[in-house]
Amino acid sequence: MDKDKRLRFDTMSIHGGKEDEKNPKNALNPPIFQTSTFVFNDTEHVKKVFSFESSDYVYTRGNNPTLRLFENRMSVLEEGKAGVAFASGMAAISSVLFSLLKPGDNVIINKTLYGSSYNVATQLLPKYEVNYKAVNLCKLKELEQAIDENTKVIYFETPANPSLSIIDIEHISKIAKACNIKVVVDNTFATPYFQRPLVLGADVVVHSATKYISGHGDVVAGVAVSKDEEYIHKLKFDYMCEFGGVMSPFNGWLLLRGLKTLGVRMREHERNAIKLAHYLLEHKKVRQVYYPGLEGFDGYDIAKKQMDGFGAIISFEVEGRLSDAKKVVNNVKLAQLAVSLGDCETLIELPAAMTHLGYPRDKLAEFGLTESMIRISVGLENIEDIIEDLDNALSLI
Repeated sequence: MDKDKRLRFDTMSIHGGKEDEKNPKNALNPPIFQTSTFVFNDTEHVKKVFSFESSDYVYTRGNNPTLRLFENRMSVLEEGKAGVAFASGMAAISSVLFSLLKPGDNVIINKTLYGSSYNVATQLLPKYEVNYKAVNLCKLKELEQAIDENTKVIYFETPANPSLSIIDIEHISKIAKACNIKVVVDNTFATPYFQRPLVLGADVVVHSATKYISGHGDVVAGVAVSKDEEYIHKLKFDYMCEFGGVMSPFNGWLLLRGLKTLGVRMREHERNAIKLAHYLLEHKKVRQVYYPGLEGFDGYDIAKKQMDGFGAIISFEVEGRLSDAKKVVNNVKLAQLAVSLGDCETLIELPAAMTHLGYPRDKLAEFGLTESMIRISVGLENIEDIIEDLDNALSLI
């Protein structure tokens, strides 16, 4: 770990988290340990493994060499101590929240969240007598007023999905620690290349690894990382194992492959996004652009302070009605109409009709959304082609 921390990000994304032993047969790439079960030498070996005296393996639902390497590498990149791989981003998010909350507690969430995360907090947790409060975490006074003796977790994304609002992780964490509250940050949009919430005081960082960590649209996966190794042990064996949200070794291997190019991809994604954001900002048929890399954006100063880059997600509003926004997303040719993000391909969607469908229609503005908001995940195609595709679609409204 000490060796890893002396290396720069692009190097750590390729070499970080490796254990001392060499790969079998001196293979350059780690093998996929595609096995459900591991065997023991004898009953004494069984005893040592089950009591954690040995770091050997029992069953892939608990531990697997491929998954352990992925967890270790993500921990290095996020500057944490340990991590847990999950079958999906939502498995990671829901397991972390259940692990930190009990009946009678409440969680404070940011008003703007990914739709499934919002549903877990507002619909699923209350079934287990865990309450929630949705506040605008960009306004610290609102947070301070919402905290009470039963508040145990503050959970948010930054940049938020899909409004791209920026939440001050360091200030939120200071307020939380004074009240013995855990801070959980979804770092999917920024990735550890652009932002490391644990360094800024957060307790747990989660990702939908489906997105930029994979980068190629061929994996569904999640991960949680913390500096608290005891908590991660509990999260893995008391929650991930018992809920059964285990990642497959093959997906772990694909994610390790994706991590090798994470820095390279994020730099190019961001370069394209900045150019596209400025193009949209000047377009006469675009009413508003939401992107933290624009100096006029409300969260620009905080983003510049806590991030090393601004990411590659842009949301925007076109002049006109919902039908005009639909016309744009229905008439792009290069960009793909899809709910995900972080792939090599440029993806476009209407959040209120797709990823955030669970939000109440009559309260969208309260949650930083509108029916006609368009979200675009800027891909790795030539930026001139991306702009030309959007220009053609916008010319139809």
